[in-house]
Amino acid sequence: MIASPNCKINIGLHIVRRRDDGYHDLETVFVPVPLRDELTIEPAGHFNFSQTGITINCNPESNIIVKALRLMQSECDNRLPNVDINLQKNIPFGAGLGGGSSDAAFTLRMLNDLFNLGLSNDRLRSMAAKLGADCAFFIDNQPAFATGIGDKLTPLGFNPLKGYKLLMVKPDETVSTAEAYGGIMPREHRNDIKPCNLTEAVKRPIPEWKEYIVNDFEETVFAKHPRLSEIKNTLYDNGALYAAMSGSGATVYGIFENNFNVNINFDNNYNVYNFNL
Repeated sequence: MIASPNCKINIGLHIVRRRDDGYHDLETVFVPVPLRDELTIEPAGHFNFSQTGITINCNPESNIIVKALRLMQSECDNRLPNVDINLQKNIPFGAGLGGGSSDAAFTLRMLNDLFNLGLSNDRLRSMAAKLGADCAFFIDNQPAFATGIGDKLTPLGFNPLKGYKLLMVKPDETVSTAEAYGGIMPREHRNDIKPCNLTEAVKRPIPEWKEYIVNDFEETVFAKHPRLSEIKNTLYDNGALYAAMSGSGATVYGIFENNFNVNINFDNNYNVYNFNL
């Protein structure tokens, strides 16, 4: 079985409060984007995991795909047969795009289909949330308003980027989630934040978003990674209707009119992806 796990971007991201368990409650809008990995899972006589494309240096058992497999095995009382898994990694990591989370969620979905397990999407979302904060989003893979740690999802019912051009720029640096959260001050402790209902804000015309929609990580991440701020300014200078960092970085995206000719020359130190949505 072959599937193509896609990534996502965040439209707005508010860190609401720090929880007693050490995590943070947040508010964001997830939108799927067609930058994709390629994932193959087949029954096999013995377990094997292999990877091509972008290199991720970790023990296979530490890879989130294998963690998803082990979780499914435990949920099924280890009755699943062995599988051969191959990942062609195209989505950059440390990018705020949720590529690993998507791979994990697609693994659960594929195992469910491949072995006719009959698990509902509700069950799969519950399992996915154990693997990562935004994993559950990729089970339904539809634009959604996310709260909690990113696992409580309310479908938007529309794609706010449909009919627009999306340009994503990822420099040759990463931002770890721990680094991003380490510099953040939750909104419950700040007085300089205006209330912003993201579910209402994304219904506004996109040129108005920069007045209403913010990513709380940008202030501290940009201070440590000034190239990301430069990318955002470059996108605006070259006609973006809205530009922002996705998640905790390091990808910065710009939204343009679909027929707009985007002509920005980034050097080889940047990965650039563009899509008409």
